[in-house]
Amino acid sequence: MSTPPRQKRLTPADITALKGERPVVSLTAYTTPMARLLDAHCDLLLVGDSLGMVLYGMDTTVGVTVEMMIAHGQAVMRGVSRACVIVDLPFGSYQESKEQAFRTAARIMKETGCDGVKLEGGEEMAETIAFLVSRGVPVFGHVGLMPQQVNTSGGYRSKGHSDKEAEKIRRDARAVDAAGAFAMVIEGTVEPLAREITGTVAAATIGIGASPACDGQILVSDDMLGLFNDFKPRFVKHFAELAAVISGAAGDYAAEVRARTFPGPEHTFQVRPKR
Repeated sequence: MSTPPRQKRLTPADITALKGERPVVSLTAYTTPMARLLDAHCDLLLVGDSLGMVLYGMDTTVGVTVEMMIAHGQAVMRGVSRACVIVDLPFGSYQESKEQAFRTAARIMKETGCDGVKLEGGEEMAETIAFLVSRGVPVFGHVGLMPQQVNTSGGYRSKGHSDKEAEKIRRDARAVDAAGAFAMVIEGTVEPLAREITGTVAAATIGIGASPACDGQILVSDDMLGLFNDFKPRFVKHFAELAAVISGAAGDYAAEVRARTFPGPEHTFQVRPKR
């Protein structure tokens, strides 16, 4: 008995091939239910280390562990049938050496089944990126504002305002591209510079706080849905205000429980009459 063919998910190579064809739609996902809801609409789902702040209440992403990324990567993979899934390498799991980076990436890919990994860094990470790519690990780069380096870079501020800073980001993007990354996030970078980089690299550029000229865009899903309200970066647009909806629903539920109007007869099980 034959089985129907499984729908083919997008690969890192497919994401690169979209450059110049149409914008790449990307969002973060951390759980199976959210992955199921986003999968039909997204080309790429990122299991981002932003989960440390969004799900765990951390002040930065620095405290996220490999085990956390694997658990959430496994959850997201259970919910996808179409999107390419990339998992972040968390802080401290890849910077020490290219060998450490490979061990971490190989473990994450084996234990989650994801399509590749993302790491932050430019020139200083180019050798590591090339090492991973040459050994079968698709790499999603990340230049510009790099959240894992927030403690040394002066906080969450936009990048590329000075000539020196802009030139460093250019060199970083060129290095990541030359090393073989299939795509790169350009985060928190002045618009003209992000536009320029997009036109000069072969990798697909995915903007967040960058430029509409980037080859695609990504947002943290909880930001996009209006669920995360601790702060709102300039580059975030709320496409829904679910925090208010959830709070309102919880308030209605609490009121009905206290008034003993919920559960009603339709929500309870009655004894069946004896025959």
